[in-house]
Amino acid sequence: FGIHALLIVTATLSPVAAAASSENIVTGEDVYPPLWDLAPESVLDFQVKDNKIVINAWNYQERLGVYKSLLNSSAKYFSAFGPQNIGNILWGLPLQHGWQFRTGRLADPSGVTSCGYKDGDLVCQSVRSWWSCMNYYLAVIPFLGAVEAGLFGQLPYEVEILAPEERKDDFCYSVADCRSRMPKLMDEWKAFFEVNNVTFFVSYPATVSFKLDDALGLMWRAHISSIAYALPKFPDRLNYLSGPEANFCKDWSNAVDFIGATHFSTDLLTISHFQAFLPQRMLVEGDVLPSISDFGPQQNKVLVSMRALHKANKLTGRGLIYK
Repeated sequence: FGIHALLIVTATLSPVAAAASSENIVTGEDVYPPLWDLAPESVLDFQVKDNKIVINAWNYQERLGVYKSLLNSSAKYFSAFGPQNIGNILWGLPLQHGWQFRTGRLADPSGVTSCGYKDGDLVCQSVRSWWSCMNYYLAVIPFLGAVEAGLFGQLPYEVEILAPEERKDDFCYSVADCRSRMPKLMDEWKAFFEVNNVTFFVSYPATVSFKLDDALGLMWRAHISSIAYALPKFPDRLNYLSGPEANFCKDWSNAVDFIGATHFSTDLLTISHFQAFLPQRMLVEGDVLPSISDFGPQQNKVLVSMRALHKANKLTGRGLIYK
């Protein structure tokens, strides 16, 4: 049951099924996350205040800049895998975040504030959003792990992440702060970004595929650990969502464990293809699988497969646990 669902998901997401060529991906305007061109290019493009580089991770554009700085600083290690950095396996992170923004999943789901809405502060990311909170652990923690690993070289200032207006204890805000709270998680992201780990897989072209798979293994290990660490922190955020959307959140976080086990490639071409099969809006009451009328057959199939994987995990007593 679970294996069958996994095969459906991975087959659907396979880059072989992508109709677009890498050249089309590079030039396609709608491939990149919304506002990508407006995001900060590097760590030094963020505001400096009181001798600290200050980043507002609750602003979509600035969180996007965190991703952009990671991609730009690691681009030289992925030059063998395609032009214009399209082979960089970090693309999965900002592309997923862009999908969350585009589909309204980062806005305040309680409706109490205008955070994230077109008639309010569109680029605001709500601390009440389950997606925004979970994504913090796939944006800020990798970024600070990269800072600690020296990916950006010797920075002239310490990096400080601004706290949200509420629930401050759910997050950490600097390399030292995050290391004191979650040393193992920081170690896993640092391991991926360590110069010795990032460069080893592009050193020998004859074994490049094998080495890229090793890099994917390190990345997915850290990615899954981030989700497992964050999941127990934010169950209350699901209460703001419709039943179908809350179920999708749980199905999604469970499916990532399976997808990661396959070392699924997270380059620009593959993820751009994959995102076409994700729901283009938040799920609402009345959305019933597998026949959500404004979703295509493949979108319904992927959602059903994720639900099946989750049920299989429950039946076998398995689930994401941070160790």
